[in-house]
Amino acid sequence: MRLHMGQVSLLRWVNNATITGWQPLWSYPSSCKISAFYCGAFSACTSAGTCACIDGFRPSDPDEWRLGQFVSGCSRVIPSDCEDGISTDSFVLLDNLQGLPANPQDTSEETSEDCEATCLSQCYCVAYSYDLSGCKIWYNVLLNLTFGNGTIHHTKISMRIGSHGKRRQGHIQHVMLVIGPIVVGLLIMLVIFWLYKISSRQTKVDGFLAVYTYTQLKRATRNFSDKLGEGGFGSVFKGTVAGPTDVAVKELKSFGHRDKQFRAEVQTLGLIQHTNLVRLFGFCSEGTRRLLVYEYMANGSLNSHLFSEGTSILSWNLRRRIAIGVGKGLSYLHEECRDCIIHCDIKPENILLDAEFCHKIADFGMAKLLGRDMSTALTTLRGTIGYLAPEWVYGQPITHKADVYSFGVVLLELISGRRATGNGNHRYFPLYAAAKVNEGDVLIVLDGRLRGDGNEKELDVACRVACWCIQDDEIHRPSMGQAVRMLEGAVDVELPPIPTSFQNIMDGGDSGTYSAEV
Repeated sequence: MRLHMGQVSLLRWVNNATITGWQPLWSYPSSCKISAFYCGAFSACTSAGTCACIDGFRPSDPDEWRLGQFVSGCSRVIPSDCEDGISTDSFVLLDNLQGLPANPQDTSEETSEDCEATCLSQCYCVAYSYDLSGCKIWYNVLLNLTFGNGTIHHTKISMRIGSHGKRRQGHIQHVMLVIGPIVVGLLIMLVIFWLYKISSRQTKVDGFLAVYTYTQLKRATRNFSDKLGEGGFGSVFKGTVAGPTDVAVKELKSFGHRDKQFRAEVQTLGLIQHTNLVRLFGFCSEGTRRLLVYEYMANGSLNSHLFSEGTSILSWNLRRRIAIGVGKGLSYLHEECRDCIIHCDIKPENILLDAEFCHKIADFGMAKLLGRDMSTALTTLRGTIGYLAPEWVYGQPITHKADVYSFGVVLLELISGRRATGNGNHRYFPLYAAAKVNEGDVLIVLDGRLRGDGNEKELDVACRVACWCIQDDEIHRPSMGQAVRMLEGAVDVELPPIPTSFQNIMDGGDSGTYSAEV
């Protein structure tokens, strides 16, 4: 008996004059038409119910494929040639697929040429499609592919393929022929480059996430010397991996999962891709050590820009875009993933900004990854208490509406530039803000540094949405999708009531008085 992800098989050992090895007797599911995970990455389901690699790819594990186990998927015949957004790759049209692959990312490009250029400039982009609905791109892998049967309209997508690196090789040969004195130096550089490539190849790939050794990550982070931050789940360090690519390495603590269980959960997280979610590149699982490797966000966390003195002031338009983007990221986790994923720790520290101040949510999926260890981790999150929904305090079942509550608190902090707790003359700012919103005095809630910059209509909508999100009963809170539509102005927002349980949350029962000074 053999168990693969998405398939169980019964094998028999055969040893005779013609055959020696394992031979399949029975498997379930026996057809890719039954299970979406039957065929692996870059492999498509055929009309016969088996799997076949798309053009430019071959089986990653031919022995597994011979046994009828296709989950290992396919790998490139010619490797992609892309570093730091510079690529000699090209695209080939796949016009024999039925429907689009899973997890497309919509972009704003308005022509097919711009769509192709955007994909080519991002080394992790593997394909793009452009039609009347706009530009869609895919990162890392293509999953859930199906070949057309000749009668159904086929979808046309363009697949990234390698180009043998002919341009680079020809350039090197030309330099060596023309500039003789530099030949020795070039040879030395080539040897160093070759050794670097050999070293980088030691990084294995599990599915479509890179698997690093602890030694590799220790070297990549310079012995974990550049610490970016620390939270309830562990410490985060800056590092550089093959590419070279800057990454953020999170070293998890208090982790009790076994290796196989950890790998399975991480693979699930690796499937989650959205413009407003920090991308997971790889992981390490050695002994009791568990580390995650994420894309690096150059401008750090939102709290360092929102609350720290001496930093540039975030404009109202940027704050509003951050709120909408974070809302879309949470909506994707709640409503568009195969299983609803509750973040459980939405706060400014977990909203990161890249070099262009694009905003993304970090630490999503930690509740699923940590399992029973989650409750222990939450007790160590001292800065999190002000963002927890009442159901956490009262021991009630936790749903996606707990994230909505936390989002409401963060939205008030974006509007006011103040911490929800421990700031000013009042220990819980949302109570004061809710009262002012109910009175129609929303300008007093706005960050004093933004006087004259905010749009009063947008401000009023944002304040109302925030107060709906922090309602006591989760039934009265909107979904994240509804909250986003409200913020975008697609839905009218009624005046929300003042939540009554704030008095129970605060120590000593404050009256709601708060200093409006900045």
